[in-house]
Amino acid sequence: MMIIGVDYHPSFQTIAFLMEETGECGEQELKHSDGQAEKFYRDLKQRGISVRVGMEATGYSRWFERLLAELGFELWIGDPAEIKAKRVKKQKYDRNDARLLRRLMLENNFPQIWVPGPENRDLRQLLWHRHRLVQMRTRIMNQLQALAMNEGYRWKKKLFREQGRAQLEKLTLAPWASRRRRELLELLDRMNPTIEELTAAVEREARKRPEVLRLMTHPGVGPLTALAFVLIIGTWERFPRGKQIGTYVGMIPSEDSSAGKQRLGHISKQGNSLLRFLLVEAAQAAARVHPDWRRRYIHLAMRRHKSIAKVAMGRRLAIRLYWMWRNGCEYSRSLEFGSYAGQLETGHGVK
Repeated sequence: MMIIGVDYHPSFQTIAFLMEETGECGEQELKHSDGQAEKFYRDLKQRGISVRVGMEATGYSRWFERLLAELGFELWIGDPAEIKAKRVKKQKYDRNDARLLRRLMLENNFPQIWVPGPENRDLRQLLWHRHRLVQMRTRIMNQLQALAMNEGYRWKKKLFREQGRAQLEKLTLAPWASRRRRELLELLDRMNPTIEELTAAVEREARKRPEVLRLMTHPGVGPLTALAFVLIIGTWERFPRGKQIGTYVGMIPSEDSSAGKQRLGHISKQGNSLLRFLLVEAAQAAARVHPDWRRRYIHLAMRRHKSIAKVAMGRRLAIRLYWMWRNGCEYSRSLEFGSYAGQLETGHGVK
């Protein structure tokens, strides 16, 4: 078998290889644009050599992963943070990185990570595409609000209803401001049907998965959040404890403690930013509609700050969804906070 450590870049890759049977080793730089890298691996396949490739998790490598899968080569993808920690010398360059990956694979010390399948990755593109379009639509709506406020009108959500839009179109504006209003409204009209179509696709995919439907029984959790949670977490078996979900999503404080003094900073943000955003958004929705979640949120906001309370509730929601998924149960009052869990509602808070 040939062991290959790959230091991957978008335009080229540096490899360090070793033939286990003969002990032959070497290093080489392969370019992507002229097909040099693809030819190298296809030649190995034609020669009947079994290959194991190790590389750090990185972007812009889907074509390379598909190529190795097509050729039947084994691919190990490693955690960049753990690989960096295993670098002894403070010398980082491409050939040295490729040699490090090769050495870790030979020593059976390679920090291999879970990699989602092709269908999972494609569905993530659906979620990201809808998310980015919603962000673009929000920016367009904010610009239209600014145009109206500059003319002395503050209609907020009423601006995008039929009557509010008619009033916006009747405003007398300067030539360039008028053109900006017209083109922004045209963009908004084109984006709304697209976002509705993507939302319907998300709902269809959510209905295909029993675990997603189960998570949707939790207050504040819709098909988008539930589907994103299942796709990005992958499988609950990866996490022995619920607290590890908060770490994986990047919703725990960064820490720099020493000599008995604890120093906590902002959240690490080391996980998936889309899932982190959706969890915080869903936790706020739960606080608006559910009395127990509202009570807990207000308590945290009074003790700390609203932004800290929002993230804390998002982390609690992530752990709650993990246990619902793991235990195969739907939402019930027995899962709520504190000693009053499972008791009848008192009527306080939002219903």
